[in-house]
Amino acid sequence: MTEPEEAPAYGGRRLQPAHYEPDHVPVEVARYAGVPDMLPTGSPGKVGILDLRFARTGNGTELVAHYQKSPLQIMRPLYYDPLRQDMAYVYLMSTGAGILQGDRLRTDLAFGPGTSAYVTTTAYTRVLRMEQDYAVAQVFIDAAEHAYVEYLPEPVVLFLDSRLYQRTRLTVAESATVVAGETLVAGRLARGERHRYAALAADLEIRRPDGACLAVDRVRLTPTDRGTGGLAVLDDHDVLAMLYVVTPLASAADLADLLHAELAGAEDVVLGVSALPGEVGAWVRILGDATAPVAHASALAWRALRLRLTGRPAPVVRKS
Repeated sequence: MTEPEEAPAYGGRRLQPAHYEPDHVPVEVARYAGVPDMLPTGSPGKVGILDLRFARTGNGTELVAHYQKSPLQIMRPLYYDPLRQDMAYVYLMSTGAGILQGDRLRTDLAFGPGTSAYVTTTAYTRVLRMEQDYAVAQVFIDAAEHAYVEYLPEPVVLFLDSRLYQRTRLTVAESATVVAGETLVAGRLARGERHRYAALAADLEIRRPDGACLAVDRVRLTPTDRGTGGLAVLDDHDVLAMLYVVTPLASAADLADLLHAELAGAEDVVLGVSALPGEVGAWVRILGDATAPVAHASALAWRALRLRLTGRPAPVVRKS
């Protein structure tokens, strides 16, 4: 007598913990693990999945595969750059009010050979107050041969008592280019809520398709332990932005010089620029006490990189 076949798991592999739970949660966040007394982790609405695949077609870069589960979703790609009509502008969205305790969010973005895309979010990501457990937000970006990808989401705002593990992994082919940014805001600054979140752990990894690690950038912020970092992290500032560029289109030294020159006149921020390990690109860290000057400096850096790497100026990115 043969054993009956097991029924496929609910929702398929994407809705199984092995897919949306990270293989490791840093201790700064993991120590808050618990079971929320309302909707536990894994419940409908607590697991958000977005899986997008892009390919180069006769019309340019097109979305060719799409899976989404609320609260994550997208608008259809737009093509409004008159100088790059092949380039897809992709807006990631959330149907919820923000990231809640017990949320597990995973976004996968795969860009095939020769694709070009700009990816952003439609609004700030609010990490809301938490009393039990923590939240996880993971983004995996895969850029194949000769792809050109910019991933520049709006800032993440850490509310009172929030606990978040944010993980971003960039897998970049040797002939591909990825420009990626992250911005963290230490609370609702206009309300005087400053560094009152419980814990943030943020990891950014840059790898080759064979798994070789090019760089890892880790941020650990625990205000309850008086741990908001020295000059290399926050140094008593309220806004932290990072911008990374991995590319074969310019040397690391040229990129660092470009960023230094472009940001020399930026006001109300402090910053540092350096080459990435292995001379595969460059990165910049920007600190400030308000979002506007940090956003302005980040935009200056992005626009300079777009012009240097593509020979064409960046457009005004529409958000409404």
